[in-house]
Amino acid sequence: MQITNSGKEYVISLLHLEHSRMIIIGDRRITLSEIYKILFEGELVEIDESARKRVSDNFEFLKEFAKGKVIYGINTGLGPMAQYKVNNNNELQLQYNLIRSHCSGMGAPLPDIYVKATMLARLNTVLQAKSGLHPEVADLLKELINREVYPYIPEHGGVGASGDLIQLAHLALILIGEGEVTYNGILQSTAKVFEELGLTPIKMHIREGLGLINGTSAMTGIGMINIIHAKNLLDWSVLASVMITEIVESYDDHFSEELNRVKLHSGQNHIASQMRSILNDSKLIRRRADHLYNNGKTEKVEVFKHKVQEYYSLRCVPQVLGPVLDTILYAEKILHDEVNSTNDNPIIDSDTENVYHGGNFHGDYVALEMDKLKIAITKLSMLAERQLNYLLNDKLNEKLPPFVNLGKLGLNLGMQGVQFTAVSTVAENQTLSFPMYVHSITNNNDNQDIVSMGTNAALLAKTIIENTYQVLAIEMLTILQAIDYLEIGGRMSEFSRGIFEDLRAIVPKFSEDTVKYIDVRKIEQYLLENKLHFPLG
Repeated sequence: MQITNSGKEYVISLLHLEHSRMIIIGDRRITLSEIYKILFEGELVEIDESARKRVSDNFEFLKEFAKGKVIYGINTGLGPMAQYKVNNNNELQLQYNLIRSHCSGMGAPLPDIYVKATMLARLNTVLQAKSGLHPEVADLLKELINREVYPYIPEHGGVGASGDLIQLAHLALILIGEGEVTYNGILQSTAKVFEELGLTPIKMHIREGLGLINGTSAMTGIGMINIIHAKNLLDWSVLASVMITEIVESYDDHFSEELNRVKLHSGQNHIASQMRSILNDSKLIRRRADHLYNNGKTEKVEVFKHKVQEYYSLRCVPQVLGPVLDTILYAEKILHDEVNSTNDNPIIDSDTENVYHGGNFHGDYVALEMDKLKIAITKLSMLAERQLNYLLNDKLNEKLPPFVNLGKLGLNLGMQGVQFTAVSTVAENQTLSFPMYVHSITNNNDNQDIVSMGTNAALLAKTIIENTYQVLAIEMLTILQAIDYLEIGGRMSEFSRGIFEDLRAIVPKFSEDTVKYIDVRKIEQYLLENKLHFPLG
């Protein structure tokens, strides 16, 4: 993988790399590592032959089983119109009608990477061989993923009950050769792109319409990327906290093993361990025993020059970020289960030779985890904002000029302007963190009388994560200015100093007032595209 900073393994690029090898899917549960490589490293997808055969066998079973039976969505209407029988001559037209009528999404289009994740999640669902779909569906999905042909999918429309009906209908639309796709970065006609690439649309055989738009693949695909970015954000938040700990020359006991191990939460202890591993060689961290436990030498001191304990935003980092880590890891587990599940209705089970009607399309599992993730990342952004406020307020830190202003006080303004942006953005996060999971609205003629809103939850989590990268970028820019003002770069840990130098190469030290959004954007992009590689503890 691409390493920056003169060969030192401080950061690993998250940018797309050249296609290097195939990842075979369908023969087992797809792993989170494989999903990451397909989405962020450009690795290609291949379908396991035995999985394709199972899909084919499942399709052949349904074709025979459905004869002379009433099966939802094959020879009945959909939703509350399931009581209406569809005659044999119109069964395939029903599938086309279902796709076209549900291509009714609105709002901004999903970015390509989120569409790709949705497509991958849907392909993996098809390969569970419980949907009764013709194998050509899997074949075409695979080709589109590998050739980076992405359907136009708007954000708004899904309520997450019969799954992501609206978003997945837009995906299904291009599989039948209609609608629009993004190819080579240009939105264009699906028919035109298919002709250029020699691709053939799928045909309707039995239930390819319903089998494609039923399910949780959009919320799950978006959620998987949310997890990837959230884990990266958390690492940057740990590092920012560590660098501020060095700036204030903090005591070492708040991240010590001895203090944290008596609280039995794995997340807290992991965060504290990361902090210790980074700060292991720092010359700025003080031992409490050397300064305050020194055999009574402080008995005559009435006012201590240095704080006995730091503010909570510094001293309680393991306790604040620990729950964030635990939340991310549990959400990761749930989404891993979901992406490897059959989230369809009905379930076509050729093993038991039966068709089961139920509600595996319901997105509550994903919705709840995305809401929890929203809250956790909002709290992370609040921590970053409070740490930023500490650095900018000279009356609090008693070490830095107001707003870490390296110019002439009064004439220059330093970081004053960007604080407004950070505060505004965190306030938006706090509002957006209202849970969707408990915001069900009955619809579909009361057929869908309790819904998950899982897609909305995943999209709001996406927004909160994007917002938090901006807040972290503002915090990191302020940290760079503080380090230069105090001239402590040479005394910091090797890891902190390496990141400081990398970021300074992007945004040099400044004392005169300049346009700041460009600097913040550069750092935001760096944080977004690079994954920290912490030293071993």
